[in-house]
Amino acid sequence: MTPTLTAPATRWTLRRVDPSTVEAFMRTQRLSEVGARLLAARGILDAKAASAHLEPKLSALHDPALFSDMKLATQRIVRAIEHGETILVHGDYDVDGVTGTTLLMRLFGLLGAKVHWHIPNRFTDGYSFGPHSIVKAKEVGATLVISVDNGTSAHETIHELKRLGVDTIVTDHHEPSEGELPEALAIVNPKIERARYPFRELCGGAVAFKLAWGLAQELSGASKVREDLREFLVDAMGYVAIATVCDVVPLIDENRVLAHYGLRSLANSKDAGIRALLAVTELSGRTISSEDLAFKVGPRINASGRLGSAHKAVELLLTRDATEARTRALALDELNTERKRIESDLLREALVAAAPFADRNEHPVLVLAGQGWHQGVVGIIAARLVSRFERPAIVIGLNGATGRGSARSVAGFSVLDAMHGAKDHFEHYGGHEQAAGMSVAADKIDRVREAVCARATTMLGATGFASKEVRVDSEIAFESMTPELMRELDRFQPFGERNEKPVLLSCDLRLAEPPRLLGADQTHLMLKLRSGNTVLKAMGFGQARRAKELALGQPIHVAYTPKWNTFRGETNLEIEIVDLKTGARPTLA
Repeated sequence: MTPTLTAPATRWTLRRVDPSTVEAFMRTQRLSEVGARLLAARGILDAKAASAHLEPKLSALHDPALFSDMKLATQRIVRAIEHGETILVHGDYDVDGVTGTTLLMRLFGLLGAKVHWHIPNRFTDGYSFGPHSIVKAKEVGATLVISVDNGTSAHETIHELKRLGVDTIVTDHHEPSEGELPEALAIVNPKIERARYPFRELCGGAVAFKLAWGLAQELSGASKVREDLREFLVDAMGYVAIATVCDVVPLIDENRVLAHYGLRSLANSKDAGIRALLAVTELSGRTISSEDLAFKVGPRINASGRLGSAHKAVELLLTRDATEARTRALALDELNTERKRIESDLLREALVAAAPFADRNEHPVLVLAGQGWHQGVVGIIAARLVSRFERPAIVIGLNGATGRGSARSVAGFSVLDAMHGAKDHFEHYGGHEQAAGMSVAADKIDRVREAVCARATTMLGATGFASKEVRVDSEIAFESMTPELMRELDRFQPFGERNEKPVLLSCDLRLAEPPRLLGADQTHLMLKLRSGNTVLKAMGFGQARRAKELALGQPIHVAYTPKWNTFRGETNLEIEIVDLKTGARPTLA
């Protein structure tokens, strides 16, 4: 019998926590049992760590001087500014690279530096440093190039720049390739061995921020920076928050601090570009969440680089004219609408292409390729496939004899490690555990698939991938899901990687009215769920297919995340469905 392409069955488990730790947090942090369990389930085990999590402080940020190459980098930049040298800030075309580039450009503008910026075109230049980098450096007469979110593996280009008398400072967060590092003057990257930095999970925009902070210290002659530069750094954390959330780095340690204060900076920003972007996403005057950045702000910035040139996004963020900013923000909004259309069409094609590889044992990683597939959205399609089928996916857009693609993975599995199995077949590849990119010849796709799957099979051993799991933080009576509890859970924001949104379970609910399907394509499920006198609206995004399982009067058990919803100026408590079951009360593993 031919296997069909399906996700494994979902199992519900209860996060196990130490009852004494929960009791201690209820007492010392004045939390409900739900809040105390949430802290313990996130690996927070003592009062000091609990306070740091619930009340992030700027003093918890690590000193940028802890980077071993920071002094080399900042002294070289100061010399360039003092001597009137031309600096080239070299970013990348995703949110991380765009925001980091903007941050450094704004700082250099404040300092009166002679500076230009460059971001490669995804389709004509490819990722990171390349021949285009040398062309741009020559064009502007740069004697110093500073990378943002790339460069750690750019050996050839950095060598050529050095031969031409151009110094390179790399700021990056990607894993280095095997062997020697490139011949850069300085490499500021928490993932290289010599960095000696205490936290390795910064995104590229955050590393650029650390360089900016280190430069502010160098110019101030002390670890405490002068007031004008301090004001700049506090405001610049808004860019870092966008990058941190959208690059899906763990929201722990100083990433949590940067995101927490960065969200505040965004809400209070005076930058014309940021204000225009918040206006088109209907976030002006509202409390901004990490979810807003991930699903509203980030996609619009990314749309520029996905469908053409990321220059449009940088130009929006750099403009100081409100009218121009409004025009540019609306243009990004239109690009994002076009991106969603392209994505929807390509997902349908990818699902058809995936059907022959349904056997999870033979194909533990989905490797798909198609002629004409838009290379700007293949990463999104890979992520959609991972979410749908609970296994890693590599999606490659082919343009004649060559292709570029993106990989995404499931938690706990390094797709980059699996790709090492096909290193002899890729033209270029790189990334990290959960996401990677590559370029490959069209006639090598089958060999790549075979080699990646063979490596993945070895990595997984006899166990294979675990079945999909919904991890429940607490089971509560539906009547206990009150605005008061929601306000307590708000203290755990911002949510993201390794500080996941709470998942609560309430059983034996009933429909207060028949299910409704929402959205232009009728893919979303809306329910009114009732228990006693408590009725809450429940949204199941992309879960319209579940409607046929439900009937009035039938017991429903729902795993969900509570949230506020603001519509037409009115804010109400509702829930977002993670999963649901009907029939007998479920047993939690």
